[in-house]
Amino acid sequence: MPTIDGERLSIISSNVTLKSPISVKARTMPRSFPLTKIRNIGIIAHIDAGKTTVTERILYYTGRTYKIGEVDTGTAVMDWMEQERERGITITAAATTCYWQDHRINIIDTPGHVDFTAEVERSLRVLDGGVVVFDGVAGVEAQSETVWRQANRYLVPRICFINKMDRVGANFQRTLSMIEQRLKAKPLPVQLPLGVSESYQGIIDLVENKAWYFDGEPDSEPQEVAIPESERAICAELHQALIEKLAENDDRILEAYLEGSKITPPELRQALRRVTLANKGVPILCGSALRNKGLQPLLDAIVSYLPSPLNMPPVRATDTRLGTEVTRPADDEVPFSALAFKVVSDPFVGRLVYLRVYSGIMKAGGQVFNATRGKKERIGRLLLMHANRREEVDEADTGTIAATLGLKNTVTGDTLCDVSQPVLLESIRFPEPVLSISIEPKTRADQDKMGEALQKLTEEDPTFKVVYNEETGQTVISGMGELHLEVIVNRLISEFGVGAKVGRPRVAYKETITVPAQVEGKFVRQTGGHGQYGHVWLELEPMKRGSGFQFVNHIKGTAIPKQYIPAVELGIKEAIETGVLAGYPIVDIKATLYDGSYHEVDSSELAFKMAGSMALRKAVMKAKPSLLEPIMKLEVATPEQFLGDIIGDLNAKRGHIENIEAQGEMYIIHCFIPLAETFGYATRLRSLTQGRATHSLEFHQYKKLPAELTEEITEQAVGKRHG
Repeated sequence: MPTIDGERLSIISSNVTLKSPISVKARTMPRSFPLTKIRNIGIIAHIDAGKTTVTERILYYTGRTYKIGEVDTGTAVMDWMEQERERGITITAAATTCYWQDHRINIIDTPGHVDFTAEVERSLRVLDGGVVVFDGVAGVEAQSETVWRQANRYLVPRICFINKMDRVGANFQRTLSMIEQRLKAKPLPVQLPLGVSESYQGIIDLVENKAWYFDGEPDSEPQEVAIPESERAICAELHQALIEKLAENDDRILEAYLEGSKITPPELRQALRRVTLANKGVPILCGSALRNKGLQPLLDAIVSYLPSPLNMPPVRATDTRLGTEVTRPADDEVPFSALAFKVVSDPFVGRLVYLRVYSGIMKAGGQVFNATRGKKERIGRLLLMHANRREEVDEADTGTIAATLGLKNTVTGDTLCDVSQPVLLESIRFPEPVLSISIEPKTRADQDKMGEALQKLTEEDPTFKVVYNEETGQTVISGMGELHLEVIVNRLISEFGVGAKVGRPRVAYKETITVPAQVEGKFVRQTGGHGQYGHVWLELEPMKRGSGFQFVNHIKGTAIPKQYIPAVELGIKEAIETGVLAGYPIVDIKATLYDGSYHEVDSSELAFKMAGSMALRKAVMKAKPSLLEPIMKLEVATPEQFLGDIIGDLNAKRGHIENIEAQGEMYIIHCFIPLAETFGYATRLRSLTQGRATHSLEFHQYKKLPAELTEEITEQAVGKRHG
């Protein structure tokens, strides 16, 4: 990880003059913005923590908007989709660009609802830093843990903003403890709240040892005030604690601390930056976005502590010609490389592909190579996005997040690169859908429209899957939860004008095996003239949960000619998709082809494909198959008086209660529960608690379904086939 010295940028405080930018020799014109002054950040958090409100204030204070948008009134700039404004939640990650203290900040406001976790996943993959927003009353919530784990996986440096400090029950210290205990992070509080709940007025800056008062008016400047007498002792103590924590993780501060030297605020800021960039600590700030308190210091912290593209390690890639690993440093002079992280069907301009440029320069009208698909593409118009509004540019240089028109074959996770030096960047991993519904067009005219609309929606959302069931003649769509599918159906009707009838939600079960099995698959047909002959011996073995499918070719000699092996694998894969027990996909198995025979005249690829498919089905039935069901992680926050009723209800729903923790006057129940038992749970919880409890659900893992339920679901599936 480069240090602050290597960055060629001196950020002593947010209002200090910055050093001159790096010159780039190879360019005919200077960079649109120096790399050292770019911040690519995401605003991430649990639903209702106030992410979009924070983003709206940032846009206002940076001069990007002239009127503050509000989530509650449906005027938030970043929540531009009709469904977002109706529900008051963020559904799709929206990108925007703004400017603060001579820095360009590219922001992605991500959803907090677990059903849209893929939006967070793909945003974190391309961002350099994150602002994690916490509700000062609720503290660390279920989805906060999920996004924190995602940020850990991509090694994203982050700062935290504890929001809603003006609300009754807000507790800064408790949230700090939860960040430390539940997220296993090292919080570095750089601010303290000035007052609590209704008396919350502003912040105490522990770096500068100053207090700032905010009157709540959007256009008022923060006023420096004296630190209250009652707070001075604790501030001095926490200032010293901050220095000691930094000394544990930063050699320069440690040296000064051991020598007894006075450590100045600029030195503290530089140390905080180094520790944050190395992911050894997380600066903690606080405020109230809705009341316009603490936002300017948050912007200062984004500039001061979060990385520029130059601070991040060079992105790793695979040279597709040699198969070797190469790196692409953040530099305009090296070959172009970018990752497509989002596809949107814009009703006004068409198919937009969002890109993060890691190296080199992309020009409007230029040719690039899609290394994932092995195809050349022509860049159309290049756009800097502001939610759903656009600003056209001629080129996108290193560190830019832009959108482009004209890419026909590029989808989420694809690498675009220089035609002469093709490389493949690491793609983005997405979770599998856990819930399905059937959907049918109302009229013949709707049928064509529906096919086209579903195609566009699957391009946009990698966690949304569409399968046509030939046996029932139904189209089955799958997603991450009830809200996810509800939004998809609403978009089909309102955005794409499709008339559709929707079935009831169904759990996306999986099939697997429990013991190994060896079987023979033989496909022989004699139809006059040439016949069909395919013969294989297959061994099937169970693998650990989450392994997927593995095919191994152990044919020795010429028992089966090489050209027929791929056909056997294809037959097995097709059989896996439709399942054996109840029509669900088969997972976590290893299929080894170890013997067989062929006929010189009658053997064909089709015959071996059929033989592979038959062998797989026979092997599964012999290998004691079972169904797997999705298990959800459930958190319920409830007043004590309803605790017993909720626990009784969860036990009746096959819930496994992990633990219960007290949080002020509320109790938080942590529980694992089968997805099948959660349909309509929000309504059930409201009736049990007079609407006073809240809950959040997220996917946890697939687990073996009890035998009696396996039989029931299998019988239903068989009945539907024969019915």
